[in-house]
Amino acid sequence: MTRRMILNGSSYFGPGAVKVLPDELKKHEFQRILVVTDSGTSKNKVSLKIAKLLASGKIVYQIFDKVDENPSIQTVRACVDSAVLFRADCIVAAGGGSVIDTAKAVSVILANPEFRDVRKLEGEAKVQNRAVPLIAVTTTSGSASEATSAFVITDEDRQRKLVCIDSKSIPMISIVDTELTSTMPAEIAANCGAEALSAAIEGYIAKDSWLMTDMYCLEAVKIIGENLKDAVNGKAAARELMAYGQYIAGMGFSNAGLGLVHAMAHSLCAVYDVPHGLACAVLLSPVLAFNAPSSGTKYREIALALGAKISSKATPAAYRKSCITAVEKLLKEAGLPKKLGITAEKKDIEFLADTALKDYYAGGSPKEAAKKKLVEIFKSVL
Repeated sequence: MTRRMILNGSSYFGPGAVKVLPDELKKHEFQRILVVTDSGTSKNKVSLKIAKLLASGKIVYQIFDKVDENPSIQTVRACVDSAVLFRADCIVAAGGGSVIDTAKAVSVILANPEFRDVRKLEGEAKVQNRAVPLIAVTTTSGSASEATSAFVITDEDRQRKLVCIDSKSIPMISIVDTELTSTMPAEIAANCGAEALSAAIEGYIAKDSWLMTDMYCLEAVKIIGENLKDAVNGKAAARELMAYGQYIAGMGFSNAGLGLVHAMAHSLCAVYDVPHGLACAVLLSPVLAFNAPSSGTKYREIALALGAKISSKATPAAYRKSCITAVEKLLKEAGLPKKLGITAEKKDIEFLADTALKDYYAGGSPKEAAKKKLVEIFKSVL
């Protein structure tokens, strides 16, 4: 079987890494830069820092700061309009996964305007032209969008998330400046860490996982397991390692796929506007329990990566239980809940299950799920 690995062109890591931005823009002879961000990033002065860097390099730029937590089709269209009006020849995304996902969609549509509807981008890539160049500056440690070929946009009219997979959308340059990720509030650090852990684990057990993707995903599980609690508590060294861990996870799951945790989380986010990482946190344990019989020996390796003690004589049932226990312990230590505290009617839960089954990532689960099981899981976490 022929396998394919797709990674972004260049990446910069470490404290102060964002300082390379002006030189990279000049090296590629970009003239007009649209900086895509959100109001939160604006408030914590990240976009101001980038603006100063661009101004010092005498680079022409404009800021679009209207990206929301679960970016919508309307947001993407508004950003496309700003880019066209400004005549941008490069996009710089400064923020977390929502910002980078929005910028990915915008960069693709600018080069392929027939996809302005956005809904046509759902699923595998269908576009012909390479996206307008995108540079991603991440300020969170969760989605790894700066390292992946996927982006997710909310269709508010239909109350569902559109998962778009397009290798042309991968940022040409990614910047993981650990000074920027160190400013996350504890709650965001916890949510993002849960998202990264879920992605690493799902990428590891996904149907299309293999030797190369396993290498990235399992190492990411180990790094996240060792550092999530301390990162939530604000320890600088742990924050830095979480930034690297989520990036490593992205390299793995971008090429292996994800599964039911993300498919179901997308439903919760689209309907209830729940933060994606929080949705992943409450879903991870019950979905792991569901997938356990189809996981082979991988739960053993996950448990060991999370520091569990596993006997060489442990049965599959024993090490699978140890894996789930280790995951639950880690999420509890990070202050994450097991339930969302949402009251939902039966028809709402049915809708959540229906949309989750239609989600692109549902097909990556190692075990096929029936609607009845998804309804059961949703009831257990609401």
